[in-house]
Amino acid sequence: MAIGVMLAAVLWMFMTEEQREGLRNYGRSCMPTVPRERRISSSKTPPRSVSPEKKVPNNAPSPVDYKDVFPPSRREQLALVSDRIPPARREYLHLQVDPAAFRKGLIPFDADYRTCGPATYTPTEFSVEEIQALGDFPDYAELSGVPLPAAYEQFRIESARARPYRPFRWAYHQTMSLTRLEPDWWLEVEQNYAARIAERKGIFAKHGKLVLNYLPGSELGCKEIMEMGLQFLCARYPRYFALSHDPEKGYVFHNGVLSNETVINSMHPLHVLLENVPEDFAVMVRNPDDGCYYFRAGIICSALGWNVDTKLGLQLKDIHSPIPDYKEKMEFSMDRYFSKLPTSRPIQRGSWGLEVDQPLFMPPKDPHEAYRLSQSPAVTLPRVHLRVDWQTLRRLPLSGCIVFNFKALFTPLQEFRDESHIPALLVKVLREGKASMMRYKNTWHVEHVAIPALEAWAREQVDAGQVPADWEVHTLEESPWFPGWEEKWKRQQGF
Repeated sequence: MAIGVMLAAVLWMFMTEEQREGLRNYGRSCMPTVPRERRISSSKTPPRSVSPEKKVPNNAPSPVDYKDVFPPSRREQLALVSDRIPPARREYLHLQVDPAAFRKGLIPFDADYRTCGPATYTPTEFSVEEIQALGDFPDYAELSGVPLPAAYEQFRIESARARPYRPFRWAYHQTMSLTRLEPDWWLEVEQNYAARIAERKGIFAKHGKLVLNYLPGSELGCKEIMEMGLQFLCARYPRYFALSHDPEKGYVFHNGVLSNETVINSMHPLHVLLENVPEDFAVMVRNPDDGCYYFRAGIICSALGWNVDTKLGLQLKDIHSPIPDYKEKMEFSMDRYFSKLPTSRPIQRGSWGLEVDQPLFMPPKDPHEAYRLSQSPAVTLPRVHLRVDWQTLRRLPLSGCIVFNFKALFTPLQEFRDESHIPALLVKVLREGKASMMRYKNTWHVEHVAIPALEAWAREQVDAGQVPADWEVHTLEESPWFPGWEEKWKRQQGF
C-alpha cells in the first residue's frame, strides 16, 4: 500500500463524496454555535448551512482568515489539576486570561517555548508560566478530556495480538469510516513489540532524518505527545511499563519488555518514542501568522513511497497538493476542521492494502517496489499480506498541536479463510472497486494470487452454511472487524 501523502489524504482518498460530506458535517459540529470571546466574527465566513464547495471558486484563496480562529481551550481544567502539583507552583496557575494579552503574546511559530517569556501563550490559551508550573507528565487525561485507559489485566506480551482490523467497505457511501477514538486502544502492544522496536531503530540508523526530524517551534508538541504516550503505556500495561522520578536523573521510563530504562531528559522526545513506542507520529503546529497548520516534527518509520524529508515544513494544503481536486473541493473543509478540532474528540480509522511479504518502510526507488510492477509467478499465497494502517488524529491540550499517528499491522491473507464474510467482501472490492481507488491502493500485483484464493474461500463459507448463499455483499455491521472476531482473537492469545 502506498501512502503518497499525509494526514487529510488518509481521511479523504478512500471516501466518496457522501463520506466527505459526513466529515464536513463532523467538522461543522465541532464549531460552537456562539463564538468564544477571543474569536473575531467575520462577514467573510460563509453560512454553516452552505456547502463549502459552492463558496470556494476554483484556484481561489480560502474565504476565511484563520489567524483569529483558535482551537477550543482547555484552560478551565487548570482548576482541577492544580491540587496535583506542588503548592509552591500553584500560584503560577491563573483561572482567567486577558484576551488582549493572549492575542498579543502568542508564542512565535519557530520559537522554543522554553526560551519565551512567562506571559507568552499557546493557541489553547496556556501561558509558558503555567506550562512550566504544571511540570513534566501533568495529568493529560484531565487536561485533554480523554481518559487514561483501563489496565489490561489479561495482557501477556508473549501471546498478545493486535485486534484483527478488516476495514473493508462495500459500498463506500453507506457510513462514515471515521469513528471516535477508543481510549483503551490508542497504542496497541503486541507480541512482536521488541522485534518491531529493533526494526524501527534499524531504519533510523540507516535513513536518519528521512524518518525522524524536527523543526524549531515543535518542542512543546513533541514533549507533549511523548509524555502522553508513555502515560498511556503505564496505565494500560502496568505489568510491563512504569515511570519513576529520580532526584538526579528526573523522570525515568522503565521498559519491562526490553529490560531497559530511558532517562527522559537525556534525549529528544521523538527519540524516546523511537526507543519505546512502535508507532509513527507527525506533529502539526499552528502558525500564528496565518492560523494554518504545518508539519514541523515527525517520526515516520512505516511510510511507503514517501518520507519525512519530503513533507517536513509544509503547510497542510501543500502536503496534499498531489490529491486531485484537493484545492477546489477539500482545502477549505480540511483547514476549518483542523482549526476547530477539540482535544476531547480524537478520531480513528483504518486504511488498507495488500503487500508481498511485510514491507514496513519503503522510500522511493526501494528494491521492494519491483514487486509492484508485475504479477510475478514467484509470489505465492503465503507471501501475500493485508497491511492495515490503523490511524488516529488528535489535538494536544497544552500546545494546541495536532498529531497524526498510525501503526502498520500485517496479517497473512490465509487468515481470512475462516473469517466470516471477509473473503466475499474483499474479492468484491478487488473486482469491482472504483478504478482510481484501486490504482491508489496498488493491489494489482498480488490479485492473481489473492482473488482465486478469496473466491474459493467464499464458496467454502457458503457451502458450510457460514454465509447465506443469497448474501448481498455490504459493509459488515461489525466493521472494522467481522462476525466472531473477538472469539478468534482471544483464542489465538490463549484466553
